[in-house]
Amino acid sequence: MALLSGLLSISAAVLIAYLLWPTWRPVPSEQPVRLPITIGGILFNIPPQAIREKIQRQSGPQERVDLSFEFPSLAPPGAPKHVSAETAEASEESISRIFLSIAEHHGEMGPQTRLQTIYPRYFDATPATIQDGLKQQPFRDGTPYEHEDLMIADEQGAKLVARCSRDSETPGTCLSERRIDTVDLTFRFPRQWLSRWRDVASAMDRLVVQLQGPHG
Repeated sequence: MALLSGLLSISAAVLIAYLLWPTWRPVPSEQPVRLPITIGGILFNIPPQAIREKIQRQSGPQERVDLSFEFPSLAPPGAPKHVSAETAEASEESISRIFLSIAEHHGEMGPQTRLQTIYPRYFDATPATIQDGLKQQPFRDGTPYEHEDLMIADEQGAKLVARCSRDSETPGTCLSERRIDTVDLTFRFPRQWLSRWRDVASAMDRLVVQLQGPHG
């Protein structure tokens, strides 16, 4: 009888322990949608997936960050794509990326100063050409910018200034710079995108707004 009572007590204890045993499991925390990063005292909210260097994937003050985004979607690399029949053609170009570096300029010469006082010293005498609202000004050979062209467009609602290398054994690349207070933003994209320069100019404008907005 005592043995039976003991077995019943043990069974009851096991049942109670089973019912009270925690069934939850820790859920891995998801990567934050945006990282608050301060560069030169300016706050940027940046998708971690867009940051190219792992060491830069942390919030707080940094000297520089290097980013990439798919074009024309401007989604971080690896983000889900939603493609419709109307955007199928454009989505083929989203494999290519627009690169952006944000860095404190430490008082170095700004993009506007170079445009007004430095670049004109090296322009070729060849007349500039205009196509689809885009002005092309070649640089002379033997200068620091040989084999490059300065591309300028200034229309209502669309502006672009970019220094582009010419196509050779490797496709040409364009570099477009902007200054916001204490930081310089340097965009890089393929020269072949100049056929859609308005889309490129709009993409750069939207990226600046997204990265400075509280939630993008």
